[in-house]
Amino acid sequence: MQLNMKLVYISLGCLLLSGSVLLSVNVWAQAPQQAQIAFNSNRDGNYEIYVMDADGKNQRNLTDNPAEDWAPAWSPDGKKIAFMSNRDGNFEIYVMDVDGNDQRRLTNNHSAGGPAWSPNGKKIAFTSMQDGNYEIYVMDADGKNQRNLTNNPAEDWAPAWSPDGKMIAFESNRDGNFEIYVMDVDGNNPRNLTNNSADVDFGPAWSPDGKMIAFTSMRDGNYKIYVMGADGNNQCRLTNNPAYDGSPEWSPNGKMIAFYSKRDENDEIYVMDADGNNQHRLTCNLAEDTCPRWFDPAFARSVSSAGKLETTWGKIKHELFSR
Repeated sequence: MQLNMKLVYISLGCLLLSGSVLLSVNVWAQAPQQAQIAFNSNRDGNYEIYVMDADGKNQRNLTDNPAEDWAPAWSPDGKKIAFMSNRDGNFEIYVMDVDGNDQRRLTNNHSAGGPAWSPNGKKIAFTSMQDGNYEIYVMDADGKNQRNLTNNPAEDWAPAWSPDGKMIAFESNRDGNFEIYVMDVDGNNPRNLTNNSADVDFGPAWSPDGKMIAFTSMRDGNYKIYVMGADGNNQCRLTNNPAYDGSPEWSPNGKMIAFYSKRDENDEIYVMDADGNNQHRLTCNLAEDTCPRWFDPAFARSVSSAGKLETTWGKIKHELFSR
């Protein structure tokens, strides 16, 4: 696939109680206070990163740049959004504050995309062809210490970190056509989960409990949303309409899946129950809205200075605001 097409599909806290509850609330102040969905849209003439409430309201442009901006990815604490942009001539990984401020480049590889944060917020996995073909890389969240994880002559795309931080799912054509693979977080032990020689499987997305992986497949003649167990078993289709459905993203509570669909002539953002029922549209725009990415402060995560995962904002919020 060409770079621009592939990157469309590439297509995934807690407050630190280190001093006092008041200090924790101040640390949280910059993150969204309700569930949000970030997405791509070209409604303003070129692709930008937008964000909206999880019910589709309050849609707003965050990047506001004449270049192409794609593939938003929330940091686990909701304070940052990583994305890819060609504003400096090539697609590279950028990061910005959740309000769109402080946009800055992390990579300088002449082709990088598809950022995915590690669950502890310390690493970002991404796709790059800096070694001559598309591979999965990982770097520190500030862009340092970039290293190749896959190191394979095939094309590897679309990394997605498992919720426990131990594995990375990705897509690869190393067995002849694109399939969903998973590997250890250090790049070892890669294995094919979909094993479907019929057609393309791509764009993996982990369920929040790590038990399921949603993905897009063309095995039934058109691009649809599928789901399978994290071991590759029990693959089943969730969407079934003549249009194109792609880029699944689980809600942080695991009850819903966001995706985009072309069933209304333009690509729009939809949501459905995790079993495929109750599909409904969130955006309605005479442009292309794609690549939804969900964040909910009730399930946000952060890390202490020691690097240990702490508690959940939902518990703190309950204590503070249920009195």
